[in-house]
Amino acid sequence: MASPSNSSQNGGILGVNNKTSFGDCTVTTKTASGVITTQPGTAVVQVINIAGGASGSGPSGGGGGAGGFVDEEINVCGNSPYTATIGAGGATRPASTIGNSGINSTFGITCGTVLSTSTGGGGGGFHPNGAGAPGGSGGGASSTGAVGSGTACQGNNGGAGGPSGGCAGGGGGGAGAVGGNAPAGSTGGAGGAGKTDNITCTVYAGGGGGRGSSTGGAAGSGGGGAGGGGTGGAAGTANTGGGGGGSGSGAAGAAGGSGRIIVKELSKASGVWSMQSQFSARSQGSWPPPPPNFVTATGGTITTSGNFKIHTFNSSSNFVVSKGGTPAGSNTVDYLVVAGGGAGGCNGGGGGAGGYRESSGAASGCYSASPLGSGVSALSVSKQTYAITIGAGGTSSSPEESPSIGRNGNNSIFSSITSTAGGGGGSSGGGLPSAMYNGASGGSGGGGSAPFPPPGPASGGAGDTPDVTPNQGFAGGGGFHQGCVYYAGGGGGGATAVGGTGGNGSSSGPTRPGGAGATSSITASAVGRAGGGNAGGDGPLRNPSPVGFGAGGFGSAGTANTGGGGGASNNAGGSGVVVIRYKFQ
Repeated sequence: MASPSNSSQNGGILGVNNKTSFGDCTVTTKTASGVITTQPGTAVVQVINIAGGASGSGPSGGGGGAGGFVDEEINVCGNSPYTATIGAGGATRPASTIGNSGINSTFGITCGTVLSTSTGGGGGGFHPNGAGAPGGSGGGASSTGAVGSGTACQGNNGGAGGPSGGCAGGGGGGAGAVGGNAPAGSTGGAGGAGKTDNITCTVYAGGGGGRGSSTGGAAGSGGGGAGGGGTGGAAGTANTGGGGGGSGSGAAGAAGGSGRIIVKELSKASGVWSMQSQFSARSQGSWPPPPPNFVTATGGTITTSGNFKIHTFNSSSNFVVSKGGTPAGSNTVDYLVVAGGGAGGCNGGGGGAGGYRESSGAASGCYSASPLGSGVSALSVSKQTYAITIGAGGTSSSPEESPSIGRNGNNSIFSSITSTAGGGGGSSGGGLPSAMYNGASGGSGGGGSAPFPPPGPASGGAGDTPDVTPNQGFAGGGGFHQGCVYYAGGGGGGATAVGGTGGNGSSSGPTRPGGAGATSSITASAVGRAGGGNAGGDGPLRNPSPVGFGAGGFGSAGTANTGGGGGASNNAGGSGVVVIRYKFQ
């Protein structure tokens, strides 16, 4: 009996012919039009396609809508060229004209077949009663005009303008939210929020803010431009698809941002494969396909957030990797490593925060990392045991001890990442060497003391010592003793800011807080760490309320497992912490 025709076309297999792809998860980003050539084994790609954002309008203009945001999987041929065309942002328009729409972005084969299209954003409306234009996301309206509509599955509507007779524009729609309505004639509507792409974990396609007579609407996250407060608005950011802001009387609406295309060549192989797929993959050396293995490990306190495991180490231990995983699953880990904070000194300086180092979070779920993690890659791991060292906080000291300076904390270590101990705060007292007045250097530097006998200054310790990129901390503030007038120490440095300085020798000035720390959601909750300890001084200058981020106020210690600096008056720094996060399924 003859074989059914579909089985002969399907390599002798009856049933569904599953599409296989061996793209090794290669990612290509285009910010200008050009060609993307797929790898020989690639059969399926994920495309993030973002069109150009629209310009805002004026006067009393609505914000420009964001370019359309498309996320889809597309079947392609291996070792083939595909054209990516990046849509331009809508150009500025003269006053009293609707904003220019953005230009579509397309991804297609070189022979002209278009496989993916995102729609340009809709322009903002102008006063009086101008409607916003439709688009990928719609433009904001002016006064009582109709809002611009967004395209389904690409964006959202623009916002409404101010009430009748008002002179305010609504915000342009964003890929993640509708544009904000103008709450009053004096305030423009906020641009709609953008959307996070799940390839690079970056927010794109925010709407432009509407114009207000006194306060412009806020820019939508993801490259939108802010609305003008009686003046011209801000342009959308290039290659984000952000909408431009609305403008005031006589000013042209701000331009929209150009688009972007991101292509990820997928590795997919499940179910029943045809003989043709097997033969092709075998010929290219990619058969059998690598299994999507994931990192498997033990150690510390383990919690789960969705598809991600989180190991928190509050004391020294081991991170034991029993399986290193593969790129198709996971073989890298995100991390946060904070050292022990320095102790506060006697009569002066606050303790410096422990060094703070973390990765961006791109490898394990796009959580909110601190600015210090921006652009920092995750660490590759393999089957082995990694020693975890948690640095203790610096302990308190007295002026009679040598050295009398507040003691430094201790380093925290994971793999190739070492965060440096926070520097101790400077101390003062009769008979001390002058060097003890200054704060010590470290991950963040300790604050300087109020030297005795007066008068005189004391310097804060240097931060980011040794130097790493990005910085692991900042310097402590200097202290000063102005004879019988006043004395004030400097605050300890924090992960993201220098410690407060203890005056200029002529007046007492404000209280001396420590430098601010950093906040990360690597544990699935936002936690602040590595703040600098508060300084000491005359009674009115002593601030018992810490800056936060685990730091100590005057008279109190840093919080355990935050790396916070200790407050002045001989208070210990907080111990450090290590957190490791990875995809496990």
